[in-house]
Amino acid sequence: MTLPLLAILAGLALLVWSADKFVDGAAATARYAGMPPLLIGMVIIGFGTSAPEMVVSALAASQGNPGLALGNAYGSNITNIALILGLTALLSPIAVASQVVRKEIPVLLGITLLSGALLIDGNLGREDALILLVVFFILMGWSIWQGMRGRGDALDTEMQDDLDAEGMSLKSALIWLVLGLVLLVGASRLLVWGAVEVAHGLGISDLVIGLTIVAIGTSLPELASSLMAIRKKEHDLALGNVLGSNVFNTLAVVGIAAGIHPLDVEPLVLSRDWSVMMALTLVLLIMCVARKGQGRINRLEGGLLLVSFFAYTGWLLASQF
Repeated sequence: MTLPLLAILAGLALLVWSADKFVDGAAATARYAGMPPLLIGMVIIGFGTSAPEMVVSALAASQGNPGLALGNAYGSNITNIALILGLTALLSPIAVASQVVRKEIPVLLGITLLSGALLIDGNLGREDALILLVVFFILMGWSIWQGMRGRGDALDTEMQDDLDAEGMSLKSALIWLVLGLVLLVGASRLLVWGAVEVAHGLGISDLVIGLTIVAIGTSLPELASSLMAIRKKEHDLALGNVLGSNVFNTLAVVGIAAGIHPLDVEPLVLSRDWSVMMALTLVLLIMCVARKGQGRINRLEGGLLLVSFFAYTGWLLASQF
């Protein structure tokens, strides 16, 4: 058991570091290619911070661990909203000025409903994967259109300031882009192996391991990005990171995993895990959109999100012991 635990710790540490370098390299490369800052924030950063979930779930599916693949994706979404936004808002209330970000939350709610509809028959096959990936590419097209016409939006300004502060050369950007991706794959392999071994050793299901240890670990890049954005008072960027990541997780991560190997879905995934993810997404919509003027996640709401995360995690662990 010692070696798998060390593999999890080493895999998580390397995963976070390589994901950070990959995101930096990808964002800087996109900037040199002339991509608008808003588009970099919505697409490149969203993809980069979801790269750990994507690689881990793809590997888990290919190795016949559907619970780990699906648990990682949905667990990361729950972690992003309840833990990351909860902790971030508790440290500094999140003001939502960007119209682009506020439009993205109802979209996230819609694709969460779609994912639930696909889970009803207890299986995510290649047809389901195709549906998820087609919707994903349609949304990417929409994001590109939004990014091209959204100059002057609050998120556009925050992203421009972030890119200006980075100052990475094109050569360095390309090196970190490639090296970060290679290390990301290696770290994911290490993490998946360790997680599966620990799950089998303790008699815990792959699903619960995916929803807890692996989901929290692969969400660490989003946590680091959000905390850094809040420190710079870039509230829309903090929220945009989480929304972009959740869209990628729900559509691309699950779609790629199910495309590689059809996923058998336990009934509990729909009644417990998807339901919690859906409820949190709805709460986020109410906090950020359903108010007049500027949306806001205050400290009290951040505290409630954190409490919901620990209650859900306690529920998962209690179901195993």
